[in-house]
Amino acid sequence: MKKILLLTISVIALQLNAQTITNYYTADGLLSDFVECIEADMNDNIWFGTSVGIQKFDGTNWTAYTTADGLVNDNIKVITSASNADVWVGTDFGASHFDGANWTTYDNTSGLNSNQVKSIDEDPNGGIWIGTNLGVSHFDGANWTSYSSPNLHWSGVNATAFDSNGDKWFASPLGGTTHFDGTTFTPYDTANGLLSQYITDILVDNQDNKWVGTSSGMSVLDATNTTFTQHTRMYIMPPPDTLNPVVDIAIDGWGRIWTSIYVGYLAVGGVAYWDGSQWEDFDVTDGLAGPNVKGLTIDNQNNVWVATSTGVSKIVPVPSAIITPEFSSVNLFPNPSNNVLYLVNENQKIQQINMYNNLGALVYENDNNQLNYSIDVSSLSKGLYYVNIQLSDAIISKKIVVN
Repeated sequence: MKKILLLTISVIALQLNAQTITNYYTADGLLSDFVECIEADMNDNIWFGTSVGIQKFDGTNWTAYTTADGLVNDNIKVITSASNADVWVGTDFGASHFDGANWTTYDNTSGLNSNQVKSIDEDPNGGIWIGTNLGVSHFDGANWTSYSSPNLHWSGVNATAFDSNGDKWFASPLGGTTHFDGTTFTPYDTANGLLSQYITDILVDNQDNKWVGTSSGMSVLDATNTTFTQHTRMYIMPPPDTLNPVVDIAIDGWGRIWTSIYVGYLAVGGVAYWDGSQWEDFDVTDGLAGPNVKGLTIDNQNNVWVATSTGVSKIVPVPSAIITPEFSSVNLFPNPSNNVLYLVNENQKIQQINMYNNLGALVYENDNNQLNYSIDVSSLSKGLYYVNIQLSDAIISKKIVVN
């Protein structure tokens, strides 16, 4: 499930590492502690994919579905909840669609280009894109259309994402990512700036940055599709090990990018989120159910659910975001701005200001500890920026547009 970034003003509590983690195991109702994939649907039911079936958790009750109920196979590889709350699951034997009452199966005899399903994603128009080991198949509710080599890399499709133009971005296991504008397929790989050819997931934020998860870390392609920014140490490990293979990517209601990471040869892993300036990570030392992280999902309350091979963890939102009248005296204007940006606070001195562009690069900082600031933004590129205003007891985060 890909959450939409809300363009709101929030006050972020300073306790960045304060969080509550709740773990779930078979003793609590899970079908199996080895959870292969996880998804939160529109109603905040959490779906768990295991090797013995799929399971729904509504916060109180557990409901399991298997081949006896209509699933094509019990070994679940991927789950996706559509915008109408229908659930799609992928297996090595095809895909199954659940409308809340009945399961319908699709395989290579009924529209799929292959039974080995690697991903399922929904486009803005409600179309379902099923990535397989041979390419991708699109289902519009009535008809199927498939794309494969030579338009897509022969290794298949691990994920599909959609930008603001409705263009498609396909993640390939061995061939980088491919952009499809409806007419032309354009590949991006290590020759263009990707960290690795092995792409595990891809997510487009609502500034049209493409967050590309690879076997070596995260590559972020900007909205103009010209520049990559690399993140290779999201989950910090002791030197000299720095490899950060990405398993899954999600975005929360505050626009923060979350990723799950697992380093197989070390048997260590965790989750991390990008707050616009730095990565914060969580692993078993913080209370996660296990190090072998298989995936993550974020519900409508911004709870982060993490699937591992030894149970499931729920991380309560960190940090919490609030909007309170006591911070209404902090004003940043004009917005949009193309010359000088003014910051005024009537109640207390501002300790520090940091401004970041939409890729998280620091473009301005000031720690003069004063009430009023004027910031020259005339030399900045047009676009969205994030201003963190640090007071004695909070950090106020505001978004501004430079014209």
